[in-house]
Amino acid sequence: MRISDLFKPALPRIEPVGMEAAARLAAIHGASFSRAWSTLEFERLLAERGVVADGLFLGNTTKSSGFVMSRIVLDEAEILTVALAPEARGKRHSPPLLTCHLEELSRRGVKTVHLEVEEGNHPALALYRRFGFKETGRRQGYYQKPDGTRVAALTMTLEL
Repeated sequence: MRISDLFKPALPRIEPVGMEAAARLAAIHGASFSRAWSTLEFERLLAERGVVADGLFLGNTTKSSGFVMSRIVLDEAEILTVALAPEARGKRHSPPLLTCHLEELSRRGVKTVHLEVEEGNHPALALYRRFGFKETGRRQGYYQKPDGTRVAALTMTLEL
């Protein structure tokens, strides 16, 4: 090993996460959405058979900086949520995180992936469209904003 290798930042890694990560996932989710899920909600989800979660880890830390979570039923999956901590946003971490997660879903026999996303969430929509997700529906007034207004959810699907 060269001395200069000691000072190189470690590459981001993507690894499965479980119950031990519930509090951290709740904190990231809370910094990302106006209706945050609690640690208990994450614990319940992570305890479900068929729920798969992958975390994004930056540097040598054991604390995730983002995650994606899906529920698998037979050969279909629904992406339940994707979130990045504020310090990880805008740094192109979402594409490798989603790639790794979709590959894991495929390894588990998933053929079709569904999700819903707030109509005004342009970064997420751009990401999903780049991966080939197609809009399949619209739920008018589905999400409530902090100011009380409501916005549509777009449903999207990807065939793996």
